[in-house]
Amino acid sequence: MDISRVRALRGPNLWSSHTAIEAVVTCTPAECAINTHDGFESRLRARFPKLGTLLPTGHDATVPMAHVLEMAALDLQALAGCPVTFARTTATTEPGVYQIVVEYSEEAVGRLALELAQSLCLAAQNDTPFDLPQALQRLRELDEDVRLGPSTGAIVQAALARNIPFRRMTQGSMIMFGWGSKQRRIQAAEMDITGAIAEAIAQDKQLTKKLLAAAGVPVPLGREVDTPEDAWMAACEVGLPVVVKPKSGNQGKGVTVNITSREQLTAAYATAAEFGDDILVERYIPGNDFRLLVVGNKLVAAAYREPPNVVGDGQHTIREMVEQVNKDPRRGSGHATSLTKIRFDDIALACLAGQGLDADSVPPKGQRVTLRHNANLSTGGSATDVTDSVHPEVAARAVAAARMVGLDICGVDVVCNSILHTLEEQGGGVVEVNAAPGLRMHLSPSYGKGRPVGEAIIASMFDQHENGRIPLVAVTGTNGKTTTVRLISHLLAQNGLRVGMTNTDGVYIAGQRIDTGDCSGPKSARNVLQHPDVDAAVLETARGGMLREGLAFDRCDVAVVTNVGSGDHLGLNYITTVEDLAVLKRVIVQNIASDGVAVLNAADPIVVSMARHCSASIIFFAMDRHHPVMATHLAQGRRAVYVEGDHLVAAEGKVQHQMALSDIPISRRGTIGFQIENVMASAAAVWALGVGWETIKLGLASFINNNDNALGRFNLFSYRGATVIADYGHNPDAIAALVQAVASMPSKRRTVVISGAGDRRDEDIRQQTEILGNAFDNVVLYQDQCQRGRADGEVLALLREGLAHATRTESIAEIQGEFLAIDTAMDTLDEGDLCLILVDQVEQALAHIAARIKKDAG
Repeated sequence: MDISRVRALRGPNLWSSHTAIEAVVTCTPAECAINTHDGFESRLRARFPKLGTLLPTGHDATVPMAHVLEMAALDLQALAGCPVTFARTTATTEPGVYQIVVEYSEEAVGRLALELAQSLCLAAQNDTPFDLPQALQRLRELDEDVRLGPSTGAIVQAALARNIPFRRMTQGSMIMFGWGSKQRRIQAAEMDITGAIAEAIAQDKQLTKKLLAAAGVPVPLGREVDTPEDAWMAACEVGLPVVVKPKSGNQGKGVTVNITSREQLTAAYATAAEFGDDILVERYIPGNDFRLLVVGNKLVAAAYREPPNVVGDGQHTIREMVEQVNKDPRRGSGHATSLTKIRFDDIALACLAGQGLDADSVPPKGQRVTLRHNANLSTGGSATDVTDSVHPEVAARAVAAARMVGLDICGVDVVCNSILHTLEEQGGGVVEVNAAPGLRMHLSPSYGKGRPVGEAIIASMFDQHENGRIPLVAVTGTNGKTTTVRLISHLLAQNGLRVGMTNTDGVYIAGQRIDTGDCSGPKSARNVLQHPDVDAAVLETARGGMLREGLAFDRCDVAVVTNVGSGDHLGLNYITTVEDLAVLKRVIVQNIASDGVAVLNAADPIVVSMARHCSASIIFFAMDRHHPVMATHLAQGRRAVYVEGDHLVAAEGKVQHQMALSDIPISRRGTIGFQIENVMASAAAVWALGVGWETIKLGLASFINNNDNALGRFNLFSYRGATVIADYGHNPDAIAALVQAVASMPSKRRTVVISGAGDRRDEDIRQQTEILGNAFDNVVLYQDQCQRGRADGEVLALLREGLAHATRTESIAEIQGEFLAIDTAMDTLDEGDLCLILVDQVEQALAHIAARIKKDAG
């Protein structure tokens, strides 16, 4: 069994809406029916008893090793605690070759599961050992390392419940919610609007106290010290007992409380100095430790925190009791559980020494032994929810403390005897204010009910009816994608929006190109969606990107499918038929928002069939309003766009919007059929987004098909009185449309310049020149810069074969190099001729043509 081409599908894809690992698996003939091998399944189940059924419903009696691999990769993840349920094995057109797809919740875990599943299969096949517990432990540990922590995870889940998309920006806890200009960002439990100054204030405990005192918030007296002697002087000033702690600390590191002697203070100073040079001495406030969580201007949760401790039973040592407590399944080593294992370290031993105890002491029954002076969960403390018990004045002091420091999410540490009474009447106070506070104690307290703090944070970031989304249009098809994307973007810009656009020419933000090359894949789409200056996104969504990674978004508002033709890379990646291609391209139709719209070509039966897989509404477009699909759709009062006479018409019930084709420059007064189809699709898309028809008409009238806004899309030049057309048409359907377009253009002689992409099927390359041979007098064939796996001269030979039965072509030239081929054709042009140049290096070729024209004119 050989595994190749392992891909991570990070968005909705050909197989499902799940994130998944996809792999190509090649099995030997014997491995294509592994279940017929004596003893294989029993050996497999001996190593993995909880493996699911190997013969899913609908399969025949043979089970390939690929299916065993798929099931094992899924079930290993599930047994390790990952929430995965989807997997699939599909035979390809090649004997013994399968595609498997296995859902993952974390990509790294999914990849490791596939590796471990392969090891399991080989162990069962060869009757060698497989350590299942170790494999599961590796998966669990990796999952713990890479997945979001409980605080960030709770915020993400709250966002998803509100239909707010998210993207993990780093391997850590920095998250982007929403898209474009509507996006917000967090880092753990810290918002993007939280200033660096506020965070710096929270880190400076002395400055924090001064500000809180100025706001009338009770705080303990104290000051900064720089030597043990100075620390003792400060302790005498405020009065014993005192607390010694680092000025900039977190998680209670270096903190010693309830110091009553100089000896204790000297030791505490040394402990604090391990975590920073700046040390604080404060008056010790007796009482209980409470954490109050403030989000925005509201108290949303509160917890009573208790230091890690054990209760003596008169029989066991303290060390033994800690070991017993740590066996509690609620206690883990990280942040995933409601409790953390108690640390039995030097700090714990020092705390015991302060009580006259050591690790081997056996405390009497009922004696509570504290193992730390701070109550942080990260060191083994516990938390009890007390949100409903907080006195209103205490809540008000917590909110005032957060506002004074400037924190939008703030953990306020309060020490007092009871949270039921005001701080002033019991001598309590705020001892610390924390930026980016941990949320675990409020989400899953050790005791009491969890609080929806993730929801509170999301509600603070997004208003009730906001979801952080911007209008998103996805465009796919065989031909016309780029022009349609550009025209939709132009129309939305006319509506006052800053548009982010991806296509085969680059990435554009508000009309400025920020990246070049073929940018029709998910990486470029993600770059647009994370750009803060984008109010609407229009994304060309090509087949290659969908196969490599899936979609870059969870759902779109409008999905446009221009057409599906046979020349679109058939034969690659096991997409061998037009029907296969349609299944792939309809992915955008299957992932439209519930209130979104699919814009479909009614004249293309394969595109029409996508409507069955669409849960959103549909706008059909076609030249002929009497086409059966169009007629039925219109009769039902639904929206459609068509041509009637010399007008473009958009109709919904009895309401019609019309525009003369002569007022739409891109259509050349209605003579270029494929451009009219692009116009219909584009107008329908922005109509679906609620753009008014007066704006649409202005936009259509102002869109000029030139090098600036439609690079390589029927760009026209005048040279020596001849018409030169440059286009990126590169498949039979596109070339047929171009031939139809130039048929209406007068000319004496017609010349075409063409090459062929080596990664197309032989029949597709031949078919291009079969079409051109019946429409052009002169054909200039050239070998382009990249043969894409073909031998030298192989593409030219196929193109010439396509001209074998040409009815019009009189001369054929073969040229090495695109620019020389262009010059060869243009050298022969006279007034009244027409030359169609099918460019490969679009920008360079257009620049070459323009330079040639300028040179001859000068």
